[in-house]
Amino acid sequence: MSCFPPGEEEQHRFRHTDIMASHSASISPDKRFIIFFDFDETIVDETSDDMVVQAAPGQYLPGWLKDTYQPGRYNEYMQRVLAYLAEQGVTESDLRSIMEKIPASPGMLTLFQFLRNRSAHDFEVVLVSDANTFFIESWLRRAGVRQLFHRIFTNPATFNKNGRLVLRPFHSHECQRCPDNMCKQVVVRDYVARRTQERGRPYQRIFYVGDGANDFCPALSLGPRDVAFPRRDFPMHRLITEIHEAMPGEFKAVTVPWVSGEDVITRLRKLVAE
Repeated sequence: MSCFPPGEEEQHRFRHTDIMASHSASISPDKRFIIFFDFDETIVDETSDDMVVQAAPGQYLPGWLKDTYQPGRYNEYMQRVLAYLAEQGVTESDLRSIMEKIPASPGMLTLFQFLRNRSAHDFEVVLVSDANTFFIESWLRRAGVRQLFHRIFTNPATFNKNGRLVLRPFHSHECQRCPDNMCKQVVVRDYVARRTQERGRPYQRIFYVGDGANDFCPALSLGPRDVAFPRRDFPMHRLITEIHEAMPGEFKAVTVPWVSGEDVITRLRKLVAE
């Protein structure tokens, strides 16, 4: 099943360009594992959409704007936020500066160094986020880790001729758990299926590192040899704990909560050594 439904040719074309624009244009078929990362509160220790409010006058959004938010339609809300910021004179440079200053989550850069050292043979690294291309690319390039990621799946965002950052939804889907603009399980399943076909064999294991409720959905697609890394005491972790208690056996992946990226390294070292 494609995660690009009919009638979205323009968005598909943009996303395809973005996803394929990685420095690692050709992926070695020899990599044994694939590891997916969320961005907000996983790679970085804040939510980028919240941080961008620092660019607003007085560093807050007016009540009339905040009141337009509707559950499941956060992408549409952020489109209005970005339009408001542009109206207030916020520039591309202003937004980039805020993104570049967001701190990495504890141990995350150490984890990236570990993956960089092993990625030639072991790890295909993919980012799946409900943020947007501009926020993510700004941070990754500033941190010097953009080349680690083979693919980035996120909402497209480009500046128009008036200097406004225009945000679009990534895709549409039928999942009832996820926001209207992105189901990460659809992204993960489709990507793994396509890569498996291209490689001619499956990955030995799939890893997923996340924190939020929208990271729980893709983790449900993992098998018993795969590993879910939920950030400890964040929504993804709580949802996994709840499903273990309510429906034993329904969640199949091994669960390894993390506080620091070094917790993820500890488990990966053991699996790589097998």
